[in-house]
Amino acid sequence: MSQLVADYHYELPPELVASRPLATRDASRMLVLDRSSGTISHRAFHEFPSFLHPGDLVVLNNSKVIKARLICTEKAIEIFLLQPLGNRTWKCLTKPGRKMRVGARVAVAGTEACVREVLPGGERIVEFAEEPDLDKFGQMPVPPYFKRESDRADDERYQTVYAEVPGSVAAPTAGLHFTEAMLARIPHTFLTLHVGAGTFLPVKTDHVQDHVMHEELFEISSDTAARLNAADRLVAIGTTATRVLESRPCIPITPGPGQTDIFIYPPREFRRTGALLTNFHLPCSTLLMLVCAFAGRDLVLRA
Repeated sequence: MSQLVADYHYELPPELVASRPLATRDASRMLVLDRSSGTISHRAFHEFPSFLHPGDLVVLNNSKVIKARLICTEKAIEIFLLQPLGNRTWKCLTKPGRKMRVGARVAVAGTEACVREVLPGGERIVEFAEEPDLDKFGQMPVPPYFKRESDRADDERYQTVYAEVPGSVAAPTAGLHFTEAMLARIPHTFLTLHVGAGTFLPVKTDHVQDHVMHEELFEISSDTAARLNAADRLVAIGTTATRVLESRPCIPITPGPGQTDIFIYPPREFRRTGALLTNFHLPCSTLLMLVCAFAGRDLVLRA
């Protein structure tokens, strides 16, 4: 157990960070960690169904990434949509902030944006004259570690094949590897958690427990709740699905909307999640800490 953020650091050579996916979604490599034995094996993602047990239920996040990045080329201003607040108003990040003080107006995304409020964290409340046309003017918010601009290929590949409910500003990336053919072979259900920009935020505190986790909205349908409660083991696809499962009361899981700012780090007893599929995560990130809580820090960092 460690409460120091520095203890979740590892060397990550930048040339090993992929900025493009493989041509085939399920062709990715898959590293398998066995928590009970401590063994690590190198497999391929198309083998994932062979690791499921009778009575398992695969839990996927069907949130859809919106084209949240808006660029005003005339004034070199970026508006990053975070959360709709109704009446054509959004909570946003803006860059550069000095140009987007209260009352500032810019033409962007086929409409006009006006800053109504600056929040203590630096976010802006922005009102649009008309709802921005994201399909026509928006850009996919690919992660900053891609170190490139988004393009047309990202419209499809930075989205899961089962994405349905618009609202995320980052993809639930563990699900990007699934194909429709694989989904047809495995028992699965969907919940929704809209991934916020906070998933990219670095931990700036020295001690883990001092970090303030961002809040995200989620939804569990009645059918999904029933299936979750009936399953022998829940196999969470990604940290987003895990955060929803671990945010619910122990027994039973109830349907409905909710919001969570749960911060999962060692030591942590997982009440719902029996197995976890996740992507690799950046050093010292809250996502890495969640995985360390699930599989053990030493084993995860060795992997």
